[in-house]
Amino acid sequence: MTRPDLNADWQPASWQSLSAEQQPNYPDKVALDKAIGELSRLPPIVTSWEIEALKEQIAKAQRGAAFVLQGGDCAESFDDCTSENIVAKLKILLQMSLVMLYGLKKPVVRVGRMAGQYAKPRSADMETRDGIELPSYRGDLVNRNPFTKEDRIPDPTLILRGYERAALTLNFVRSLIDGGFADLHHPENWDLDWVGHSETADSYHEIVRSISDSLDFLESISGRAVHETQRADIYAAHEGLHLSYEQSQTRYLDHRNRWYNLTTHFPWIGMRTAKLDGAHVEFFRGISNPMGIKIGPGMTSEWLKGLLGVLNPDNEPGRISLIHRFGAKSIEKGLPPLIEAVRETGSPVLWICDPMHGNTESTADGTKTRRFDNIVGELETAFNVHESMGSYLGGVHLELTGENVTECTGGARGLTDGDLARAYKSPVDPRLNYEQAMEVAMRIAGLSKASGK
Repeated sequence: MTRPDLNADWQPASWQSLSAEQQPNYPDKVALDKAIGELSRLPPIVTSWEIEALKEQIAKAQRGAAFVLQGGDCAESFDDCTSENIVAKLKILLQMSLVMLYGLKKPVVRVGRMAGQYAKPRSADMETRDGIELPSYRGDLVNRNPFTKEDRIPDPTLILRGYERAALTLNFVRSLIDGGFADLHHPENWDLDWVGHSETADSYHEIVRSISDSLDFLESISGRAVHETQRADIYAAHEGLHLSYEQSQTRYLDHRNRWYNLTTHFPWIGMRTAKLDGAHVEFFRGISNPMGIKIGPGMTSEWLKGLLGVLNPDNEPGRISLIHRFGAKSIEKGLPPLIEAVRETGSPVLWICDPMHGNTESTADGTKTRRFDNIVGELETAFNVHESMGSYLGGVHLELTGENVTECTGGARGLTDGDLARAYKSPVDPRLNYEQAMEVAMRIAGLSKASGK
C-alpha cells in the first residue's frame, strides 16, 4: 500500500483532491457550501489548551502511568441532547473511573464519545425495505432515521444543528465540572437512581467509602485539601468521519504554529477510511490533535507502519492511540503481529482495547446485539496478549449508556435475547447498560491487579 507524494504545505481542504470514503451525497451543493461557510465562522467547540492537556495525559498513559477510559453512545442523537442524558453519561463515566482508579492505583483519563458523535459509517450507500430503496441513515449530522424519502435525503442544515448540540453538550459538561459535580469528595452524587438493586452496588459503595475515608485522612494530617481530587476532567471524542464538518472548524493558531481540529479533543479514524492514499488520512496528518486509529482483522503490519509514518512522522508522544477491535475469537492471533510491527517502528502509541465492535452479532429475528461474555473475554485476552509481549494495554473503548437499556445480553442480570425488545433504544449499535458497564470496570480493576499492571 503506497501513498503518493503530497504538497508539504498542508491545508484543511487538501483532502478534497483525494478519494473520500463514507461521505454523504448532498443533492444541494449550494446549501452545503452555505452551511459549511457559516460553521467556519462560528466559535470553536474546544480549545487548543484542552487538546494539548489531553495529549499530555495520553503520553502519560503510553508510559504506563495512567489508564484511558473512553465511552459513550454508538451514535448520539439530537433528541437525546438533554440535561438528564448528559448527566447520566457523566455519572457512569465517573463511577467507572472511580472503580478503575481504586483498582489500578493510577490516574484514569476520561474521554466521552460525546459532543459530536453524530455521523456513522455504513456498509452500503442505500438501504432497501419492502422493495423501496432509500439512502442509508448516516447519523443525525447527515440525515434522519425514519425510512421516508424526505428524511433520508442528506440535509446540510443538520451540520449546523450538530455543531449547536455538540457545543451545548460540552458547555453543560464544563459547567457541571466547574461547579463541583466531579468532586471525588462527594462521589455519592454520581449514583443513578434506578440501579439501587444492582449486584455491583454494594461493591461500588464500599469503594466509595474507602476513597472518602482515605481523602479525609490525608487532608486531616496535611491540614489542606487534596486539590487534584476536586476536578475530574472529561474530554470529548468522536469519529472524524464527515470531512466537511471537521474541516470547517480546523484552524491555524499562530501562538502554537499548528493546525487544530477544534470540533473535538480526540478524533479517531476508522479502518473503513484509513487508506493511506485516502482523504481521511490526508486530513488527519495535518491536525495537531491526539488521535485514534481503529485497527482489526484486515489491518496488515505494512499498512499500520505506513499509517504511523504518515500520521506521526516525528514520533510525537501522546499523538497516536491504536484502538484494536478484533473480536473474542480473533484477537489472540491477530493482535501480536501488530504489536511487533509498532515496536519495529519505534513509534510511541497508546494501546486501547475496543471489545465491542468485533463482537457484534444478530439474533434469530435480526436484532443486533453483543454478548457480555464475548466483550469481557476479548478484554481479558487483550490484557494477557499485551503482558506476554511486554506491551501495555493502557485504555478501553466502550459503547455504553447510563440508561436502563437492554441491548447487550448477559451480565449480572443475565439478559437474554428475549429481553432485548424491552428497552432497546439505540438507532445503530447495541450499548452496555449501567450494570454491564460497571461490571466491566470491576473486571478491569481486577484484571490489572491480577496481571501486575
